[in-house]
Amino acid sequence: MLGKLFSLLAQAAIVLGHMQLIEPCPRYSFQCKTQPALPAGETIDYNLSTPIGSNGNILAPFCKHTDPWPTVTNTWTAGQPVTVEFATYGATHSGGHCEFSLSYDGGQTYVVVHQVLRYCFYTGNPNSGGSDSVRSYTFDLPSSVPGTSHAVFAWSWVNASGNREFYSNCADVAIAGAPGSYSAKLVTVANYGADYPLIPEFLGNYDTGIEFYTTNVTTVTVSGPGFSAYPASTTAATSADSSTSSAPYSATTTSTA
Repeated sequence: MLGKLFSLLAQAAIVLGHMQLIEPCPRYSFQCKTQPALPAGETIDYNLSTPIGSNGNILAPFCKHTDPWPTVTNTWTAGQPVTVEFATYGATHSGGHCEFSLSYDGGQTYVVVHQVLRYCFYTGNPNSGGSDSVRSYTFDLPSSVPGTSHAVFAWSWVNASGNREFYSNCADVAIAGAPGSYSAKLVTVANYGADYPLIPEFLGNYDTGIEFYTTNVTTVTVSGPGFSAYPASTTAATSADSSTSSAPYSATTTSTA
């Protein structure tokens, strides 16, 4: 009885939280469309909406949880549209900068495949009547992203208003596509420890920090072995797939700053 009560209270507290990914299924979430089994010894996380960085302090690893789901339940296809969904509740902090990225090395290196800058979760500039109503994004995966039976997908966000925070949720996905490599921007990390920039509160200026997403950036190259099957579920947990780092870095990068 007490366990059930605690679970209900924890779920109710989420409504007062921030934003969180629900599709594809973020690690250890309780509200996915397709719910994988938890890794052995792990429990549901009712606090996925909390920031991983705040005012330059590191509060949690980049993915919050370093062990992947034991099975992958989402298979995407290179060059085809994918839809990313968020919980319908939570504080959107006047928008901000969002990125969507993929890792092919267990969470060490994240390459960006889509950006929503300035007004994430809004239909446009909140100062000009933009509505706080966007809770999903559909975009095409680049056609040249390599296939793999297990990639780590990450959503990351720097909020426009409030404490200077950094948010991230990670999901485990398979990507149908040819073997090869893909080069694009390295994910932007901010407000997360001394090694990363501190992006100040926007205060109505939605170009705040935009240089860290558009000009002062690094290009990274990732590689994948190719993947063409469409199993109902693909085993994800291997020693190479566990994302153990606190934050992403790139082994092969070219600065474009």
